[in-house]
Amino acid sequence: MLNTTNSNNYEYITKHLEIHILGGIKTNKLESLRVTISIQKVKEYNILRQSIDLYNDNQVEKFIRKIAERLEIGTSVVRKTLQELTHELENYRFLLISNEEQANKIQIKQLIASEEKEALDFLKKGELLKRTNEYIGKSGVIGEDINRLLMYLIFTSRKTNNPLHCISLGSSGTGKTHLQSKVAELIPEEDKIEITVLSANAFYYFNRTELHNKLVLIEDLDGAESVLYPLRELQSKKRITKTVVHKDSKGTTKTIHLTVEGPVSVAGCTTQESIYEDNSNRSFLLYIDESEEQDKKIMQYQRRASAGKLNEQAEIAAIELLKNTQRVLKPIKVINPFAEYLELPPSVFKPRRTNSHYLQFINAITFYKQYQREKKYHSETGEEYIETTIEDIEEANELITEVLLRKSDTITGATRNHLENLKKYLLENNQTTFTNAEIRRRLRVKETTLRRYNKQLLAENYIRRIKNVKTKSYCFEVVDIDEYKNLKEQINNALNTCVSRLSTATSP
Repeated sequence: MLNTTNSNNYEYITKHLEIHILGGIKTNKLESLRVTISIQKVKEYNILRQSIDLYNDNQVEKFIRKIAERLEIGTSVVRKTLQELTHELENYRFLLISNEEQANKIQIKQLIASEEKEALDFLKKGELLKRTNEYIGKSGVIGEDINRLLMYLIFTSRKTNNPLHCISLGSSGTGKTHLQSKVAELIPEEDKIEITVLSANAFYYFNRTELHNKLVLIEDLDGAESVLYPLRELQSKKRITKTVVHKDSKGTTKTIHLTVEGPVSVAGCTTQESIYEDNSNRSFLLYIDESEEQDKKIMQYQRRASAGKLNEQAEIAAIELLKNTQRVLKPIKVINPFAEYLELPPSVFKPRRTNSHYLQFINAITFYKQYQREKKYHSETGEEYIETTIEDIEEANELITEVLLRKSDTITGATRNHLENLKKYLLENNQTTFTNAEIRRRLRVKETTLRRYNKQLLAENYIRRIKNVKTKSYCFEVVDIDEYKNLKEQINNALNTCVSRLSTATSP
């Protein structure tokens, strides 16, 4: 029998020979069985060592004659022993491969009856989005009330045929990755793939359906630039294909196609919004709350955690419940009977893609509420579906206003945040003009960063350079201090008008 107690020194002892396999065996190349053998006669010390491929018949025959000559033993005994050893090693290698597959296989949790009932009850009760947001907070996500619910619903959309995607944007150290990872904890492990570093070609070597309806999480887009192109293709076309040249076992060159199918939901974080414009166009842009109020909430949470005053069991319970609600959601078609009445504000850039995102987001909310909707069946095909309600559209409008507002802006999110802080400072100090030195000192902005902000604001005519009559020096002033508030009102009015039109159209 093959003794594999020592993984680096297998033993195989027969009546005549004592054999050791030094360094074990490799499991990655099944077409060969290359080993390093130490062989000797039982109770003798004349040892022969040799590296050999036991599947190479020529090598094995030469090795048999060498053993017979060196150890003074019959070739028939050696041949039979090596054949039996090869058979034992084969079987053991298959066992190792099977164990590796089991260890690497993602375990899909099977809900017990009580867990399934709790999840279904949660999904069937009213005010689902409000209660979900409360449980996201209980799970340890501090603040970010709109962003965290948006992200959770976007992650939920992975189970639909048209998943949504998101990019979290903000300055370094503001909690982009933390927010993404904390909300991702609410998604079952079997439904997500987390990426820190991955080569571009690696994406094509997933199994054909391995990414189907998965959530792909990228910790930092700056460290995953090579995979952004295949990711964009997965987002848009829901599949990627690569043609490669491959040599078969006979050495014949063949062309093969590697295809990986989606759809997938993709989420990532970055500080550099403008660099990833192609990816941003396909995604919801979630700007992290960098306010002092949010800082205070997070620091208070950190203090309570350090003092041991957090209810960790309550956090774990909230996480498990939200995970289980994801597990009981079933694929089902969503039809929006009100889609023809919905219009985006004219100020939104790239309206075609944004309109598609808007409709998909409404569908994601309806999908999440599937246990509150009557199942209907298509009269001709018999396909099962559920319908969107006006309530779903109203909730979508409430959540998506900030997203549409950012999509309607002509400047980047970081520049917009700076401009709004600048306006707030001017109003608080009853000023209309400002200087660079003053803003660097009062708002604590680095000179290079401020110069970049000013360049974009001047180009888009949000600020202008004027000459101070008294000091004869140059300063700046904001062109229209209410422009962002007016833009927000315009978007709100457009969304509210759509809802009013729906109510009128559906009233008896």
